[in-house]
Amino acid sequence: MVPTDSFPHDSFDVAPADADRVGAHRAENPRLRGAVVFAWAAVATIVLIGAGVLGTLIVTDRLNGASDAPLGATPSPTITPVIDTSYSVLILNATGEPGEATGAKDAVVHAGWPAAKVSPGEAGSTYPTTTVYYAADEDAAAAEGLAGVIGDAVIAKSEKYQPAGDAKAKQLTVVLGTDRVTSPSPTTTP
Repeated sequence: MVPTDSFPHDSFDVAPADADRVGAHRAENPRLRGAVVFAWAAVATIVLIGAGVLGTLIVTDRLNGASDAPLGATPSPTITPVIDTSYSVLILNATGEPGEATGAKDAVVHAGWPAAKVSPGEAGSTYPTTTVYYAADEDAAAAEGLAGVIGDAVIAKSEKYQPAGDAKAKQLTVVLGTDRVTSPSPTTTP
């Protein structure tokens, strides 16, 4: 019990003489209350940040740790390139320069693909390396052949660009990278 003389006296300390308790409204100040509040706030902050990071990884489909982007991929020497015009070709311009997909379509059509099977379009962002994507191992030779038609392209296996709902569709996807765009600085000759 806390001695009553350690607190300043007020009107509540005056009580009848027969009262059992005097100053009962006072309680000890709980210690470490600030530290407990701070600890709970720190734990809540860590949990919320962790949930945000995990949510972002799930939404951006980066949780599996694998990437569809080839890192320095080079054509395999065991694949013999084949020009197979039975494949439909989707060309996505990820160079940041408009019109690149149309130029690539012209090259593909010139190599023998029917114009109706070649679809040029714009990508949502830029990509550094021109890549031909194929879905199944048996499509690798056709992808290598198309990479030769496009020029300076690597091939990579990925189902990311396959038509939705048609896993057996014969489609190759060309993503034109910024490596295709040359921007020489203007020079003046005297």
